[in-house]
Order: sequence, then structure tokens, then C-alpha cells
Amino acid sequence: MAVVEAAPTLVSGTGEERSRSWLRALELIVPGAVLLLVVGACFVGPLVLPVPSPVGGNILESNLPAFSAGHLLGTDPNGNDVLARILHGGQSSLTIAIAVNLLGLLAGGTLGALSGYAGGVLDSVIMRVLDVLIAFPSLVLTLAVAQSLGPSQTNTILALAFFSVPAFARISRAATLRLREQPFMVAARLCGTRGWRVLLRHLAPNIMPQLITFGMLGMGIIIVIEGALSFLGLGIPPPAPSWGNMIAQGQASLSATPILVVWPCVALFITVLAFNLLGETLRARWSGR
Repeated sequence: MAVVEAAPTLVSGTGEERSRSWLRALELIVPGAVLLLVVGACFVGPLVLPVPSPVGGNILESNLPAFSAGHLLGTDPNGNDVLARILHGGQSSLTIAIAVNLLGLLAGGTLGALSGYAGGVLDSVIMRVLDVLIAFPSLVLTLAVAQSLGPSQTNTILALAFFSVPAFARISRAATLRLREQPFMVAARLCGTRGWRVLLRHLAPNIMPQLITFGMLGMGIIIVIEGALSFLGLGIPPPAPSWGNMIAQGQASLSATPILVVWPCVALFITVLAFNLLGETLRARWSGR
């Protein structure tokens, strides 16, 4: 009697593979969701929530505890609502970080791509200028520029750009050098494609993932440095709030009301951690690991 073997059943995936897939998805979803909540709370929250103005508070309502009537997180020594200042301070910190990254991406990314693609004298000139900026410790250079320009949001962005542009240019140039002699780039040049079209249509899409990942990781660094500048009085000038100057102002009454320092520190920590986790996840995905 012939023996009929049962056809093997196809297994769509083991439990371990499914668990790994879920973990990989969570690595992207969790920090992304946290950032959406932070950005939404800071930029949309003041428009839809009944929070008062972050400045011009009533001194008679100073140092109210959390969960007071009309003040969910209490008030500071000037009578300003703490929740309103955290949300508006987040707007300032995030706006600066986004603007600095865009400047770095556009200016530094363009300079690095031109330097790596053209080579020769142009490469030498661009990189020597950037090397001068990179030779200085980034925080010292930023402090010096911020001190010379004076405290304001625009000047803070310009000061941080001295740190951001050379870093983006380095990443862009290194990526361009790796791609310049790839077959698709050589073929585009042999077909007579103009240099700027090669850069825009063939080079830019291939180096953009690395620049975006670097920018995502840099967001956390920029937020921390902006907080340090505001803490030292070189960033967002009071009474306009930022997380950095809220921490600095809270130090004056740290022993009596430590919560005034805790809230902006928590907001700063969560935001920076989420940016770093998301940046690391994107870097791992795009590098094929």
C-alpha cells in the first residue's frame, strides 16, 4: 500500500519573528507618538485649552500649588500659570530646534554635497572654512556667538547654526563621496546630464535619509544647548518662556518650590529622549540593521 505523505503546512511566521516585528514597530511608534503629543500640546494646546497667558500674571496669585482653580500646575512667583509657560516654552524650544536643523540641512547639506561632488579647489576651500569652525569646541563657539549677538530667538537660531551647518556639511560630503562614483551617478554624467540636475535628481534623494537621521538626533542636542543658553541668559530673554529660562528662574526658589524646576526638566527630558530614540531607530532602519 502506497504511503501518502501529508503536504507540509506553510507557517506564516514563528512567534519569535512576530514578536521581533512588533518590537521593531514599537521602536518607531512609541517615540513618534510621544513627539506628536509634545508638539501637539505645545502648538495646539494653547489654542484649544483654557490656559491663561504665559506672562503678565497676577502677583496676588503667586506660588499657587498644583491643581489650584484655573491653574492645573500652579503658578510661579510672578503669578504666571506654569502649564501655560511650559506649553509656550516648548513652542520656543521646538521652533528654534526645527529652524536650526532646517538651516543646517539646507546650507550645510548643500555645501557638503557641492564640496564632495565637485572636488578640487572648491572642495578644499569649503572644507577649510568648515574646518576652522569645527576646530572650536561647539558649545564655546555657540556661547561666544550668542554673547556677541545678544539674547533673542532669532539670534539664538543664528548662534546655533554655527554649530549645525558644519556638522551637516560633514555628513553630506561623506555621503556624496561614497555615491559619486556609483554606476548610476557615472551613467547620469555620461548621458550629459547637467551637474545641478545630477545633484537634485540622483544625489539628493540618496543622501537625504542620512541627513534626516542626523537632524533627528541633532534635535535633542539643539534643544539641550538652547536650554543651556536660556539658562545662562543668552537665549530667550524673560519674560518670554523657554524651558531653559524656566529652569533658571525656578532655581531662585528651588528650596521652597522645587516643582517649578521639575516640570520644565521633565518636559525637556521626555522630548530629548523621544528625539534620540526616533533618530536611532531611523538610523538602524536606513542602514539595513
